[in-house]
Amino acid sequence: MRLGATLDGRLVSLQHDYVYDRSMLDDHHEDCGEATPFQYSVPNLRVTFGRAKRNIGATADLRGPGAVPGLYATESALNELADQLKIDPVQLRVINEPKIDESLGIPFSSRHLLECFEIGAEKFGWSKRIPEVGSMKRDGLILGWGMAGCSWIAARFPADANVQLHNDGTARVACGTQDIGTGTYTILAQLTSQKTGVPLDKVEVALGDTSLPEGPLSGGSMVTGSVVPAVFAAADNAIASLLTIATTTRASPFEKHKPDELKFEGGRVFVKADGPAGGVPFAELLQRANLRMVTGSGKSESTFGNPEAKFSTHSFGCHFVEVTWQAEIARLRVSRVVTVIDAGRILNPLAGRNQIEGAVVMGIGMALFEHTSYDPQNGAPINSNLADYVMAVNADVPPIDVHFLDFPDKEINELGARGIGEIGLAGIAAAITAAVHHATGVRVRELPVKIENLLT
Repeated sequence: MRLGATLDGRLVSLQHDYVYDRSMLDDHHEDCGEATPFQYSVPNLRVTFGRAKRNIGATADLRGPGAVPGLYATESALNELADQLKIDPVQLRVINEPKIDESLGIPFSSRHLLECFEIGAEKFGWSKRIPEVGSMKRDGLILGWGMAGCSWIAARFPADANVQLHNDGTARVACGTQDIGTGTYTILAQLTSQKTGVPLDKVEVALGDTSLPEGPLSGGSMVTGSVVPAVFAAADNAIASLLTIATTTRASPFEKHKPDELKFEGGRVFVKADGPAGGVPFAELLQRANLRMVTGSGKSESTFGNPEAKFSTHSFGCHFVEVTWQAEIARLRVSRVVTVIDAGRILNPLAGRNQIEGAVVMGIGMALFEHTSYDPQNGAPINSNLADYVMAVNADVPPIDVHFLDFPDKEINELGARGIGEIGLAGIAAAITAAVHHATGVRVRELPVKIENLLT
């Protein structure tokens, strides 16, 4: 990383060079410069990369590929620059907030990073920060405060979905995607319930089978954003078929009406002019027509990698971190985290908060614990088991205070929902190492932070 800035903190140049190492037989690559061109405003930018073939195992994407290690570098560099210029690191980022995506020359679909900084600083109590190293103490421990910004791509993969309305008053939604613990089952049930009025506990969700309509892969935090248009279109088509059945079935209350004179709402069909008071449950209409179900299919087009995109679509956020340092026994702990995320409309706040909390825990591991050691003779990982590979456990994790902004992004889908999960991991390691420097005076540039580095 090389940064150039004026004395008042305005970036004039940014150079980001990275080397991606991979196995001798591998063509895999992670774009560690993915977030660099749009995160902050800078008139002179260069991002370059190299690839190094090494005697290691074949690499593959895990949560936060590319942008997460890349943002560790850029956010750490910004924190170092703020320290040299004697400018508050939050203020430095505010000064360099871009008005558009300067790398593409197009506007952001929705960007509220400044609001993230404002709310995060307020919730954390950042105004009480004393910038001098080792100057803040509590209960005999030295405190370190650090922060960093974060971002993650927001886009859609292609997706198909199928929605059925059954004559027993239940509904079924099907999509060939999967739930890897990220709440896809619940999201699909929520979407179907919202469109059809069928209670959540009466919506069956079918996932994870190649016989189902083709769904998106679980990657890039894009499943939710991708399935919204497909499920809504499928529900609309099922409802359209239901209204046709309602007007063509003999002895139906709506036999003398046209489909466009009817409305479906709250699980009931009624004449628009009469209002919902005289509505008939859709299950009753299907029973009158002697039909077991009515089905609709929907499709969502991909926006990922669109070379003619009119908007730059990303989610944004920030982390504020407190660490405690006890020099007498060389004990470093993360004691507090505040995270604020701008990811459009959050469909399931409880599960969404769990996603961010889990990602922050991974970030604590990234910053302080996790490291793979390789045998120099044969390239095999030495600590290849959970007894030797150190990860964050409950005792290492402090209270994590997560806040979501509510700015729906209608360029992604009609609900304005963007994916979350991986963004919680982005930036957190840089915030931790900034806090470590504030407490100890040691600037760590290689992860994980090692106690022996702090003792020197």
